[in-house]
Amino acid sequence: MNILALGDIFGKPGRRAVAKLLPEIIEKYSIDYVIVNGENSAGGKGITPEIAEELLSLPIDVLTTGNHIWEHKTLTPYLSTHPILRPINIKEQRPGKGYGIANVAGCRVAVVSLQGQIYMDSKGPAVTNPFHYMDAFLPFLQEKSDIIIVDFHAEATSEKRALGWYLDGRIAAFLGTHTHVQTSDEEILPLGTAYISDLGMTGPHYSVIGLDKDIAINRFLTGEKKSFKVAKDGVRVEGVVMKINDSSGKAETIERIRLYFTEQ
Repeated sequence: MNILALGDIFGKPGRRAVAKLLPEIIEKYSIDYVIVNGENSAGGKGITPEIAEELLSLPIDVLTTGNHIWEHKTLTPYLSTHPILRPINIKEQRPGKGYGIANVAGCRVAVVSLQGQIYMDSKGPAVTNPFHYMDAFLPFLQEKSDIIIVDFHAEATSEKRALGWYLDGRIAAFLGTHTHVQTSDEEILPLGTAYISDLGMTGPHYSVIGLDKDIAINRFLTGEKKSFKVAKDGVRVEGVVMKINDSSGKAETIERIRLYFTEQ
């Protein structure tokens, strides 16, 4: 099975890019299933109902998220009715689910939206230890699915690397998100798990992780907390394409992709 996973969609530029380039990617790589992180699709923070409808009208099978999923309260009902995953390991009771299972040509594909702890304490609801959570949750998931993919939304590369190694052989793919900087460490770990520390960002890269660079630089220089705004230029789509063995649930290949987008 060929699975596409795209890094965080950032604002309108990211949405336009994925709408234009996604069909081309699907055709080129014969993609069977599409995972997209929609964490920053609404002006750089969260998702609105209108944007959820916009994205899910595209050939996207599931939206993963992270700490910014709680920015727009109007989205709350959608978490129970649409394939939008909030972080599974939040400590408090919140609507929606942190995992989804889809039947793709007879193969059960599970996707988990998981959040890290390091440097994430002030960013949304507190979460439980992701190592402990996955230890407890994986037996259930392994019984219900054939392929398991984890989107780990976390700041620290060390936490991502450690958890990737910890889950090696127990899941098909471990995909880091959140930093908006695509890493070049994609690999198949020894026991068959596809790994990358960060998928990157689908959005404007002439920026500071998606935000207008001049405003961001001024904030560092002066401490002035001027409102950020979404950058416009250098738009590209970033992510990975993976080939997963339907029978073993192990990864066979992982390829990093980067496509540039220019408004016509």
